[in-house]
Amino acid sequence: MNILVLGSGGREHAIAYKISQSTKCKNLFVAPGNAGTASIANNIAVGVNDFEEIKKVVLDNEIDLVVVGPEDPLVRGVHDFFLSDAELAHVSVIGPQKAAAELEGSKEFAKEFMMRHNIPTAAYESFTAETLTKGYQFLETLQPPYVLKADGLAAGKGVLILDDLDEAKKELESMLLDSKFGAASATVVIEEFLDGIELSCFVLTDGNNYKVLPTAKDYKRIGEGDTGLNTGGMGAISPVPFADSTFMQKIEDRIVKPTVEGLKKDNLPYVGFIFIGLIKVGDDPKVIEYNVRMGDPETEVVIPRITSDLVDVLDAMAKGTLDQINLEIDGRTATTVMAVSGGYPEAYEKGKEISGIDKVQDSIVFHAGTKVNDGKVVTNGGRVIAVTSFGNDFQSALKTSYRNMELLEFDGMYYRKDLGFDL
Repeated sequence: MNILVLGSGGREHAIAYKISQSTKCKNLFVAPGNAGTASIANNIAVGVNDFEEIKKVVLDNEIDLVVVGPEDPLVRGVHDFFLSDAELAHVSVIGPQKAAAELEGSKEFAKEFMMRHNIPTAAYESFTAETLTKGYQFLETLQPPYVLKADGLAAGKGVLILDDLDEAKKELESMLLDSKFGAASATVVIEEFLDGIELSCFVLTDGNNYKVLPTAKDYKRIGEGDTGLNTGGMGAISPVPFADSTFMQKIEDRIVKPTVEGLKKDNLPYVGFIFIGLIKVGDDPKVIEYNVRMGDPETEVVIPRITSDLVDVLDAMAKGTLDQINLEIDGRTATTVMAVSGGYPEAYEKGKEISGIDKVQDSIVFHAGTKVNDGKVVTNGGRVIAVTSFGNDFQSALKTSYRNMELLEFDGMYYRKDLGFDL
């Protein structure tokens, strides 16, 4: 079949990489793609939110299946766009419809969903500019640290965790009155801080059946020892060593099953990936957030561990026959280290030439923010390139990733050297 992947990051490169290995894939396209996807697929310079142009691409290339990488087009209703167009309705789309994508599109919607279906999560309340004073009062009832979340999409950067009450009040005011995160922070969710260790659980669903993918843990902060500003993710490890079979059973029984059942009960059509951000508090899992797509850089460690034909899996999701698929997983550990542009996650320059990719051995290089310029691979984003390696444990896998990361070079390149420090 002819397949189109929407997106341009490391997540999309990893998905395209796995699809390209399938004998079921005839032609593979990525829109807009990056320098990495260019070597395994046909890149098409179309933005992920340009639905009319995407339609042209789909019709011109006789696309059978579309895999939506990022959250933005899903929240804007790309799946609904296909369903409502007579020329596109036959094309399978992997990604939830707009109503279900609100699980990521609105933190408040997600919290209400969890409460309705008895899914364990932190206590919370949400506030707007009109209820700012009540927000101050609610903060006063909590113990530090204080967790403030922009309700809407903020590219993974809309969450603040603050130790000081006065600073928390000031930031709440900045989010609600000064639009610190733009329209995303018109509503702010304040919730109790959960103390524990975080991990991510990924679920595939066809709307009725589900399969649980391997767990992963990513490292969000720019600085070593988990310090400094939040980023889109500086690296990831899969599986998470502390998530044993007993803990995984708790996740499935208390969180995965009620989530999939809840989507059905609430009539929220969902064919795609569910990313469940979790925290282990004591011996119990609680939900921090939902995302309606795979995470990045977690995709770069989870997808390479799938040994089944990914196109078979995606096709079964689209057809509602996921229960008939035997999902096979590589038992080894995978680790990803992310190299970023100097200055990221704040201001950074693009267009820096990247060298050393051809020297990498025993690792997979996934491009996150790159493009080809005059035949050279150059930086084109904050998070630039990811190196994924396998090992019998996370220490040996990381050793390989770091050895190969040292071979890569671009002006201002930075990566964290302490991944796994907390495991």
